[in-house]
Amino acid sequence: MKKALLLIDLQNDYFAGGLFPLWNTEKTLENIIAAIKQAKSAGVEIIHIQHIANPDAGIAPFFNKGTSGADVHPAILSAAPNCPVVVKEYADGFHKTELEAVLSSRGIGELLVCGMMTQNCVTHTAISKAAEKYKVSILTDCCTTVNQLIHLIALHAVSTRLPLVTSTDAIWREQVG
Repeated sequence: MKKALLLIDLQNDYFAGGLFPLWNTEKTLENIIAAIKQAKSAGVEIIHIQHIANPDAGIAPFFNKGTSGADVHPAILSAAPNCPVVVKEYADGFHKTELEAVLSSRGIGELLVCGMMTQNCVTHTAISKAAEKYKVSILTDCCTTVNQLIHLIALHAVSTRLPLVTSTDAIWREQVG
């Protein structure tokens, strides 16, 4: 079964200097870059999911189209430069996007979900109705949100629905042994 690493909302506004910096972003960024390297070595597809605020809904607090804050973090683009980018405007990365088409065209059957924010876009994408046909895991070491407490509460809440694993375990589990 082909796997895809979904990189959700790794955008400048969530990092230091952005409009809504999150907790533990540097460590999370380091872990995601390591996961990208592992994914490439293991033949795992990598897909960026980028949130762009809907201008028809008015000016959003962040992720406004055409701003540097809405851009994918340069270290992520450098680690995964030629991967598809799926643009979304809702927490669920499948809702009104091309994600399903991208996954289908690549024959993906398993999703490794990571990114920002744990309790919102990460979990909403992972437990999306559209994700039910996939084997889905959340990479706990590759997610973050506003603080550690919210991060842990969100992971605990979703743990009854799908596996929580580290990036190394998820990417390498079928390649070892």
